Amino acid sequence: MNQILQWWRRQLLQFVATIIFYTAIPLPYIKNLEFERVACFAPVVGLMIGTILGLLDRTIDYLGIPVLTRSALVVILWIGITGGLHLDGAMDTADGLAVTDPERRLQVMVDSATGAFGAMAAIAILLLKTTALSDLSENRCLALIAACGWGRWGQQVAIAFYPYLKPTGKGAFHKQAIRSYKDLLPSWFLLLGLSGFVWLINPQNLIFAIGIIIAGTAISISTAAWFNHKLGGHTGDTYGAVVEWTEALFLCVITILA
Repeated sequence: MNQILQWWRRQLLQFVATIIFYTAIPLPYIKNLEFERVACFAPVVGLMIGTILGLLDRTIDYLGIPVLTRSALVVILWIGITGGLHLDGAMDTADGLAVTDPERRLQVMVDSATGAFGAMAAIAILLLKTTALSDLSENRCLALIAACGWGRWGQQVAIAFYPYLKPTGKGAFHKQAIRSYKDLLPSWFLLLGLSGFVWLINPQNLIFAIGIIIAGTAISISTAAWFNHKLGGHTGDTYGAVVEWTEALFLCVITILA
């Protein structure tokens, strides 16, 4: 019994560490937190973020705010909750990809200054998210939860299957936590369960639930593979880019299914 309690305590502390690492949500100081395995819990935190966004969306809806303004407010809070962590990575990645010399790309991505291509990437991502949400008249909360979950599963795919380009980079330790496809399965089954829940609460949503699984899996894998194709591997910045582009593209596809 004591071992079980200890195991649950370790999981809880790991979850807290993941929240601290991936979000700007204020939490009390806890000593001796370990961050080596935070990538394993990233999709769980994604589902939590999506739930917060969904609840905010429903609250704003009760106030009678028009759908476009409501969608913009949700996207702004989306950035606030994550502290812009993933969006910053997407911007740095875009600046790096704009460089024709492959040897200079990583140097450009390390530079904290945002270039024109980084700014354009951020505008494109935010515009896609806002307009896609505006086109969703139903299942907005579920779409937000699923988008945040699948975006972070895409990060896990990038970690598991592709080399890390900077051994001393900030995200290098993620490779120790997620080593193969087996480490992707717990989160994939969790996201599968989300789709099952969508179907259970409304059997008429069967096509929508199946579409979430297919779209989430396909977009996550494709996005991670595309950045690997362009760069020959991944960095902490491209992990963020995978999250942001997977979320945005997933919402766009969901507008068709919804």
